[in-house]
Amino acid sequence: MVYLDYAATTPLDPEVREAMRQVEGVYGNPSSIHRFGQEARRVLEGARERVAALLGVRPREVVFTASGSEADALALLGVALARGKGHVVSTEVEHSALLGTLRLLERLGFAVTRLRPDRHGLVYPEQVREALRPDTLLVSVMTANNELGTLYPVREMAEVAHAHGALFHTDAVQAIGQVPFRLDEVGADLVSLSAHKFYGPKGVGALIVRQGVELFPLVPGKQEGGRRGGTQSPVLAHGLAVALEKALRLLPEEAPRLLALRRRLEEGLLAVDGVELNGHPTRRLPKLVNVTVKGADGEALLLAMDLLGVAVSSGSACSAGSLEPSHVLLAIGRTPLEARASLRFSLGRFTTEEEVDRALEAFREAVRRARA
Repeated sequence: MVYLDYAATTPLDPEVREAMRQVEGVYGNPSSIHRFGQEARRVLEGARERVAALLGVRPREVVFTASGSEADALALLGVALARGKGHVVSTEVEHSALLGTLRLLERLGFAVTRLRPDRHGLVYPEQVREALRPDTLLVSVMTANNELGTLYPVREMAEVAHAHGALFHTDAVQAIGQVPFRLDEVGADLVSLSAHKFYGPKGVGALIVRQGVELFPLVPGKQEGGRRGGTQSPVLAHGLAVALEKALRLLPEEAPRLLALRRRLEEGLLAVDGVELNGHPTRRLPKLVNVTVKGADGEALLLAMDLLGVAVSSGSACSAGSLEPSHVLLAIGRTPLEARASLRFSLGRFTTEEEVDRALEAFREAVRRARA
């Protein structure tokens, strides 16, 4: 099999696995005062310090969570419930976890504005500025779209939000480890990330919470500075830190390599009659290509790719198995039929030129079968 679904998840890097193995014997509760607990606390806080240094924040601003989805929910609900009422600005193309949180906020009585993207999936700072209201308390826009790869001008959006007196959150799950990202440069107040998107373990993520931001805990408890209750896993936190460190260290050489592979893949895909690109032509993650195959049966297309030995997806992994077309593709103007006949190819650290060429061969055959 050729694996081209790195946007859904990445394999655990062997170095990260070994680093986790070295601390797997640390089983104490980090909140306990005896030597087992203190050893666990040392590993946990060591991971927190490494993550903080890599992202340009203070250690106490790093809150470990179980996933990027939890980090998104904690950011939006945590800020909103701490304020009690108000208005939130976001977009129509956010990850399903964040969109679900927005719906929950509306049920709790908060007002929500969702910005519509252009045909490339882009949302602009001017749209944020126009959507602001006197009671706007938070703006949340993702750094990179998980289906299109489109990159958003989050630094400029953060400036717009701050000028208005609102906080700014960004879901950077797909961006961190893929493009340069430091909070002291982006200027966000809250940032979500997830280890399994940059070759770390599943089951651990983080929410960066700038000092001074009041957050209502969704899970009460004294852990994580009172912002997220529940016993932490030092092993998973250590794995996240090691994976992040390696991803950022390799970024200067890995990004251009992936960009070259993406161009090779994209040229081959678009050479097939009736295939069109989704997302911005250039302002996009180096690893991701999303295309619509006109006149094809979407389910047949995806099944044919799998039978031909290539793993790709039809959109967000969190929507897998759903008969509903991608909300992201609908938002950029695709019809339901076109959205279902779309594929997301995402490259990664272990992708080779030979695998890209094999994927193109399979794609051409899959399109032939899906149009038959």
